[in-house]
Amino acid sequence: MLPADDLGEPVPLDQPRTVVSLVPSITEAVARTVPAALVGATDYCTHPENLDVRRVGGSKYPDVDKVIDLQPDLVIANSEENRPEDVERLRANGINVWVTEAPKTVPMALDSLKRLFALAWDITPDWLTEAETLWRDTKPRKLTALIPVWRRPWVVVGRDTFATDVLRRLGIENVYATHEERYPRPTLEQLNDKRPDLVVLPDEPYVFTHEDGPESFPGLPYALVNGRHLTWYGPSLVEARASLEKALDYGQG
Repeated sequence: MLPADDLGEPVPLDQPRTVVSLVPSITEAVARTVPAALVGATDYCTHPENLDVRRVGGSKYPDVDKVIDLQPDLVIANSEENRPEDVERLRANGINVWVTEAPKTVPMALDSLKRLFALAWDITPDWLTEAETLWRDTKPRKLTALIPVWRRPWVVVGRDTFATDVLRRLGIENVYATHEERYPRPTLEQLNDKRPDLVVLPDEPYVFTHEDGPESFPGLPYALVNGRHLTWYGPSLVEARASLEKALDYGQG
């Protein structure tokens, strides 16, 4: 009986020797764990910084022909970041595709990766075990926060998102955590009306700077954070907790 990916699709996994990852977080995880197997990644796969593999376009719109040309043993995709039609085309061309589910919490993300590495390579990475330990505890709530990820139009982090759980474990409650959408698009006036204790401004996907805080959220404390540490769920989680705690201790007013 074949193992099933996070969406329940059976996928042959037997020590894949060539892998293309369409998910930046997972690209970093594969590169750190089984580096010789990784042969392709998206243009947005920026870590490890010295990554030298074939680039296959963007995550949302990869060049499927380039992926097929590589004839990998396995392609790793994500239900939120990648389009079903691209997954279907790859499978129609005989490519095995393992689709991960968009993680809503830190444990969910780590459990998904642990399962993938165990089934594919019979490995539990040291960095994954360390990340589980570092993120096990949740601090008591001390602040509320607003977390924009884009402007023009404004997009913020909402319910059932990895970033919301990351901040919750640091004692920070997302003011949009109960919104019906995962990534709401409120007006700037609506954002300011929330009056959070803190505005958290990551540097990806939109590169927020010190100008964005006072300009858009006058009178509200803000903190610039590493977007990778807030939203990536691979080996970066090992350094993310200390990085975010340091950045969030120095909100700017």
